[in-house]
Amino acid sequence: MQELPLGDAVTWTPAGRPAHEPLRGAYVQVRPLDPEADAEPLFVASHPEDGDRSIWTYLPDGPYESVEHLRSMLAVAACAEDLVYFVLQPLPDGRPLGIAAYLRITPELGVIEIGHIWFGAGLKRTTAATEAIYLLARHAFDELGYRRLEWKCNALNAASRTAAERFGFTFEGVFRKHQIVKGRNRDTAWFSITDDEWPAIRSGFEAWLAPENFDGEARQKRSLRESIGEARRAAS
Repeated sequence: MQELPLGDAVTWTPAGRPAHEPLRGAYVQVRPLDPEADAEPLFVASHPEDGDRSIWTYLPDGPYESVEHLRSMLAVAACAEDLVYFVLQPLPDGRPLGIAAYLRITPELGVIEIGHIWFGAGLKRTTAATEAIYLLARHAFDELGYRRLEWKCNALNAASRTAAERFGFTFEGVFRKHQIVKGRNRDTAWFSITDDEWPAIRSGFEAWLAPENFDGEARQKRSLRESIGEARRAAS
């Protein structure tokens, strides 16, 4: 009888569960939520007059009616057992300008997702924003021991899809009619990085984040896509 194909055998120790602990880089601190202190600056960063209301277009929550309304959500998020929220705070002493979270955390299978990401206007297209994603990915792979890091977004969210590919995630397809969000259909685009891909992607991030990659006016000399692409070619 012909044997049917099987996946590679895996000797597996479950990954660690992420804790509410800060991750600090050269440009940004990724730290646990403090609902009382963070609600006002996060509201300002994500609502008019100073913030961009379009942040909430593809997210399952928001926009919020007031600082207190947002604070109540942050209080619930800070206590959630199935996800870990973080505030993104540029260094050296910037105000909180964004949010990211670990979600769909499955240590026994080594799968974790970075999601619920939004960057306020002062954080978009900055070195701090890119470093925040790097810190979360590095923590998941190098410190917690995950096999797979996921990124999911509304398939219509072109900015998020572009960001995922820039950060080294591989597009895996679209789950059609995956969810109903705010009364509308959501097809979900799936992306991932696996642990065997991560070392080259990590090298690309680190080459891009290196001080010598920026000129005297903080302009990049090489793009992150170029840095990750070169690291991948070197590893192949």
